[in-house]
Amino acid sequence: MNYKLRHLTTYHYSKTVTFARCALRLTPQQSLDQTVLASHMTITPRPSRLEERIGQFGERVITAIIDTPHQELKIEARSDVAVHRAALLPGFTGASWNIVREEASASASLDVISPAHFIYPTDMTRLNPAITAYVAECFPQGRSVVEAAHALSCRIKAEFAYDPDATLVSTPAIEAFGARRGVCQDFAHIMISGLRGLGLPAAYVSGYLRTIPPPGQPRLEGADATHAWVNLWCGKALGWVGFDPTNALIVAGDHIVLAVGRDYADVAPMGGVVLGPGDQTIEVAVDVVPDNETRTLEQSAFQWARSRA
Repeated sequence: MNYKLRHLTTYHYSKTVTFARCALRLTPQQSLDQTVLASHMTITPRPSRLEERIGQFGERVITAIIDTPHQELKIEARSDVAVHRAALLPGFTGASWNIVREEASASASLDVISPAHFIYPTDMTRLNPAITAYVAECFPQGRSVVEAAHALSCRIKAEFAYDPDATLVSTPAIEAFGARRGVCQDFAHIMISGLRGLGLPAAYVSGYLRTIPPPGQPRLEGADATHAWVNLWCGKALGWVGFDPTNALIVAGDHIVLAVGRDYADVAPMGGVVLGPGDQTIEVAVDVVPDNETRTLEQSAFQWARSRA
């Protein structure tokens, strides 16, 4: 499936900002199951300097220096992406999680996709006995790793309330776990904390999820959002498999990856510092549009224009 992505972020400042330094992770990941066909970023005011580097887990990071005084900053990223990630075949559930844990602990590789990077806790995914015990209920001895992880994502979906007002981007997993509510970032952190508590390598993924408008309803421009889910290393045979606890899904062609890290702090789409005395507000608009739907929309617009001519 090919997608056209648009991610527009607008910062409004109550007082003039004289300097801004932004670290941007807004270019989709290039990988075996995802191809970036085109990518372009527009920043207003225009930066005085742009630097690009590859992060520690292969993500593309663009640093922008803006020293033009401004009260509004707009960052628009557009990309064309082809996702060719096949869904797992029914019944293909991999080795038991106990065997996967042993394989992970024996891994000696240090390349960017090595499970060794994703076994240990971070500040946002600290090990906690309560979270580990909660996750362990889905992982009895000998259960296949994919079956157990999918059962866990379904349990989180069923037992945690989606509440965007319950947490902040800085909220650690244990707080969201205690509240039994949060957003996709929180659910991913909880799942990661528990999986690592069992000795399983789990990574945090930032990206986008294709949304489908209700039947008969038009796609609303800017109504999509960034998303987060979990990559679990499922052994040498399967490698990394994505699990989406917000939607109880095994990740396939509807998810587009921006970046992979140990937790949100590694892969935040935007970060940085500004010099200014006032407050700020942020507006974010995201569009994830399949290429065939884009052509349909363009044809409809053309036909409407001809009918008006």
